[in-house]
Amino acid sequence: MSKKVVFEDNKTIPADILEEAKIALSYYPQLKDVEIEFRYKDDIKKSFMQAQPKFSNLFKGKKDRSYYIFISSRFVIEEEEFSMADIPSEVLIGWLGHELGHIMDYRDKTAMGLVIFGMRYITSSKYIKEAERAADTFAVNHGMGDYILATKDFILNHSHLSDTYKERIARLYLSPEEIIVLVNKFEEDLETAEKEGG
Repeated sequence: MSKKVVFEDNKTIPADILEEAKIALSYYPQLKDVEIEFRYKDDIKKSFMQAQPKFSNLFKGKKDRSYYIFISSRFVIEEEEFSMADIPSEVLIGWLGHELGHIMDYRDKTAMGLVIFGMRYITSSKYIKEAERAADTFAVNHGMGDYILATKDFILNHSHLSDTYKERIARLYLSPEEIIVLVNKFEEDLETAEKEGG
């Protein structure tokens, strides 16, 4: 397993994804003071990555919370196993950016709100859809649209992922078309802000 590197004093990242994690984090300056540990895990169900608050400091208050981003240590696709090295860099950045979008979403919730969120996420596919689309939207609105599109394209068109997994992604996450609409709006808003600022 990859050795871990501490980045900016409060981010613990496996060395083999350090560059991609640094790029993804650069789009979220609001998370600079937030402690996040990126960690490989063997048994993530139904997904390759998962963001969640650390339970040990969940009730300390919003500013003192820290988070995990769990990354599946083995990807099995159509009974073939492959590693992080097989995932294109921009796709990995998009995946990490999506998970950081979840952390942005979590930051505004109370401890009890997060507990309720977790229970709903486990029991309601409608709630999963809301949460996943919110994370995609956070990522796009932070300038990561091209990375999120690359990740969707990889999942839906250019990989040997199972049809069941692809169908789940298509059903629960923003579609490429919806992402392009958001990207266009983000770029228009940037232009407007620049004109008004200039």
